[in-house]
Amino acid sequence: MLKVKILFFTRLREIIGKKEEVIDLLPETKITINMILSILTKKYTNPFEEYIFNPKTRRIRGHLQFLINGKTVRSASEMEIELKDGDVLAILPPVGGG
Repeated sequence: MLKVKILFFTRLREIIGKKEEVIDLLPETKITINMILSILTKKYTNPFEEYIFNPKTRRIRGHLQFLINGKTVRSASEMEIELKDGDVLAILPPVGGG
């Protein structure tokens, strides 16, 4: 099986009700961040979808940050990079400072 772990933080953790989830797929499955978001949207429906996507544009909200194995995903094209077995996707909220 191909396994990808997703880590949830703050508000998203409250919506999902857990801090992480592992998605199991067939080894030959091509999986991307966008595909993971689609799977999670179908599973968790409106609250998840509204947190991740702008309801008017259907685009991922710009303030969210995605990391694969601790490395920041910086562009829309990187959202389509194929994930590998054991990868960890973290979905982070906006970071405030002061």
